[in-house]
Amino acid sequence: MIDLRKFDLRKLTPGGMDLLKRQAGGSLLGLAFDSGRLEGVALRRTNGSVEVKDTFSVSLSLDPLTNAPELVGREIRKHLDAAEIRERRCAVCLPLNWALTLVTKLPDLPEPDLVNFLRIEAERGFPYAPESLIISISRFRTPAGEPYATQVAVPRDHVSRLESVLKAAQLKPVTFSLGIAALQSAHPESAHGVLALVPGEQHVGLQVTGGGGVAVLRALEGAYEPEGGEKRVEIEHVARELRITLGQLPSDLRASVRRVRIFGRGDTAEELAEQLRARVEALGLKVEQVKNYAPDEFGIQLPADTTPSPALSLAVRHLTGQRTGFEFLPPKISQWQQLTARYSSRKLVWAGATAGAIALLVALAFLVQQVQLWWWQSKWAGMRKDATELAGLQQQIKRYRPWFDDSFRELTILRRLTEAFPEDGTVAAKTIGIRDPATVTCSGTARDQQSLLKTLDRLRTVKEVTEVQVAQIRGKSPLEFTFNFRWSGGGSQ
Repeated sequence: MIDLRKFDLRKLTPGGMDLLKRQAGGSLLGLAFDSGRLEGVALRRTNGSVEVKDTFSVSLSLDPLTNAPELVGREIRKHLDAAEIRERRCAVCLPLNWALTLVTKLPDLPEPDLVNFLRIEAERGFPYAPESLIISISRFRTPAGEPYATQVAVPRDHVSRLESVLKAAQLKPVTFSLGIAALQSAHPESAHGVLALVPGEQHVGLQVTGGGGVAVLRALEGAYEPEGGEKRVEIEHVARELRITLGQLPSDLRASVRRVRIFGRGDTAEELAEQLRARVEALGLKVEQVKNYAPDEFGIQLPADTTPSPALSLAVRHLTGQRTGFEFLPPKISQWQQLTARYSSRKLVWAGATAGAIALLVALAFLVQQVQLWWWQSKWAGMRKDATELAGLQQQIKRYRPWFDDSFRELTILRRLTEAFPEDGTVAAKTIGIRDPATVTCSGTARDQQSLLKTLDRLRTVKEVTEVQVAQIRGKSPLEFTFNFRWSGGGSQ
C-alpha cells in the first residue's frame, strides 16, 4: 500500500478519522527508537500547555527486528514500569536508517495522473516491491516554482514487527513518523531552506527542508569514530557529506538554504556545532545549535528549558494536531471496508445475484422435499388400518407358533462331525453327546495320535465349530479319546 500525501485517508478509517490529523488533547507517550536505544517522554496537555510527566533513556538488549516481539515487548514494559509510566497511547519515531528516499521532479499533469506517476516511479526507484513498503510523500517547490516530490519508504515488515513489539509491551501506537521531521518541520510560508542535523547513536540524521516540504532525508553513516570508551565526530566526513548533499539540490533551492540547525545539548551536538561552524560558513551557511524550543515552536506553551528530542517533538505535534509530513502507521480498516474495497459495484451485483440464486435453489429443494413428505403421508393414511391389522396377526402367530425347533440342528451337527472323520476307519466315534446350549462331546477310538489330530484339524475348519478341546486320551495304538467343542450355528431348514 502506498500512502500518498493527497489520499483522503478518512475514506479508509472508521468513523471518518484522519490519521494525519488526530484529535488534540489528553496524554501521550513519545518513543524514539535509535540503534538499540530507546528514549521516551510522557506528556499531558492541559489548558493550552504541555506538561512533561516522566522521561527515560535506556539501552535495549534485544533488537526489535531480530528477536521475538514478545521478548522485546516484555523488556520495554519492564523499563516503562521502572519509570512508573502507565500511559498506553504512544507516538513512535522510527529509526532513520529504516527509511529509503526517492526524489522526483513532477511533470505538468493532473492530480490523478501525478498519483499514478509517483506509483510508477516508486516501482522503478525503490529496491523492493511497492506492496512490501509503506510510502509517504512530501511535496515541495523550488524558489523558481518547479514541483518536486520526496517519497520516503519503510519496509512494511519492519513496521509490522514494531507493532507486535508495542502490542506485547501493552502499548497502542497512534502514529509512526520520523523524529528529525518532527524536530524540524517544513513551513510552507518560509522562503528559506533549512539543513537540520540530529546526532544519533551510530549516525547523524540529515534533513533539508524548503518550499513547503522535505527535499533531502539521509542518515550519515560513519559520522563517528570510536576513541577509547567515547565516540568522536568525524567532522571531515560530515562536512564532505554536507557538500555532496547541497551540491545535489537544484541550484535555486540550494541558494535558499541559509541555516544549519543542530539539535541537542549533549557533547556530540556541541562538538558537531563547534567544528562544523568554520567549515560551512565558507559556504554561506549559518550554524545554529538548538538547545531549547522556541516559544512559538508548536503554538503551545512548553516547560522552560526543555531539551529538544525527537520523542517529545512528535508527541507534542500529535497532541496539538500538527502534521510531521510523514506517516507510516498502517490505517486500521474494518472487515466491511475491506470487503467493499475488494469488490467493485459490478462484482457486488454479480455476487448478490449469485447468492440470491443459491438461496432460491435451496428453498426449491426444501419445497420439493416437503411435497414428497405430504404425498407419502397421504399414502400411509390410506393403508394404516390394514397395516395395523396385519401387525396384530403377526403378533398372534408368534405367540402361538410350535414350541419345537424345526431347524434340525442335531442332525446338522452329526453331519459336520461325520464329514470330519476319515473314511478309512482309522478314527471312529462311539458316543456323541449334545448338551444345551451348544456343547458337543465325542468319545471314540483312533489308530494313532496322528490320525486323531488330523480329524480335529478338519473339524476346526468348519465355520460353525469353535473351542475344540481334547478332554482325555488313553493308550497308544489304538488309543481312546474324548474331545468336545461348541456349535455356534443353527441347522438346515
